[in-house]
Amino acid sequence: MGITLGPNQYGKAEVRLVTVDREGPVHHLKDLTVSTSLRGQLERTHLTGDNADVVATDTQKNTVYAFAAGGVGEVEDFALRLAEHFTGSFEHITGARILISEHAWNRIDVGGTPHDHAFSRPGGEERTTAVTLQDGKAWVVSGLTGLTVLKSTGSEFHGFPRDEYTTLAETDDRILATAVTARWRYSATSGIDWTLSFDEIRRTLLETFATKHSLSLQQTLYAMGEAVLEARPEVAEIRLAMPNKHHFLVDLSPFGLSNENEVFHAADRPYGLIEGTVLRDDEPADAAGLAWYSLPEF
Repeated sequence: MGITLGPNQYGKAEVRLVTVDREGPVHHLKDLTVSTSLRGQLERTHLTGDNADVVATDTQKNTVYAFAAGGVGEVEDFALRLAEHFTGSFEHITGARILISEHAWNRIDVGGTPHDHAFSRPGGEERTTAVTLQDGKAWVVSGLTGLTVLKSTGSEFHGFPRDEYTTLAETDDRILATAVTARWRYSATSGIDWTLSFDEIRRTLLETFATKHSLSLQQTLYAMGEAVLEARPEVAEIRLAMPNKHHFLVDLSPFGLSNENEVFHAADRPYGLIEGTVLRDDEPADAAGLAWYSLPEF
């Protein structure tokens, strides 16, 4: 029985990058975490230690900084430029995966007016993109993480099977809360207004969560994905992960008090984790190929 080298990649993880656009009195920030991974003819370094084909990870880091000097622009375009550089500059590098998380900063309001160069950091939500370029073909998978949402009514959960281990009570009125991670694959890599598309997808996700009367978090997940595909023709498929941030009604009866669905214990763990993919019926689930390969788990 022989032994052989399987699929592999290497790169520089979590390069922190902040740029300041100082053109004019109003400054613009880009705060990114960039990870690069390269694939290709890398057998020699693994099998013999010959590094002639290895583009050093430090070189990859420096390339990220150097490319940022010309302006980052849209994160999708920045990732595409990096991927094209690595695969186009080194013959033995046949594939590249660029992951970018964009960390938002909001302008501080001073007297009701956004300040020109002072910012505050909002919550943990991030905009993400993952660009894969392999053998001349590119895919773009963008998304968001940490979109925390809650609705105080309009959610039920009942009709589930019960056995000797079931203690959960059925309810026709509960708090529904989750932190949405969404990733969507674009059907093209050019001709898309990336920021407009992102903003509209985010708006659609929020509006659907708010307005869909939920009988389960699974139903809500599908409705959110379906709404995105119906509204945005440039999206081929969307994958969502939605942990159920449980809010349990507190029993106040030991204190002689009633609790009319008003006081809850917010539990952080354990939690239900609901995940799913919504795609067009003419789009095979594996059509993306390498687009999802080695993408970090939800």
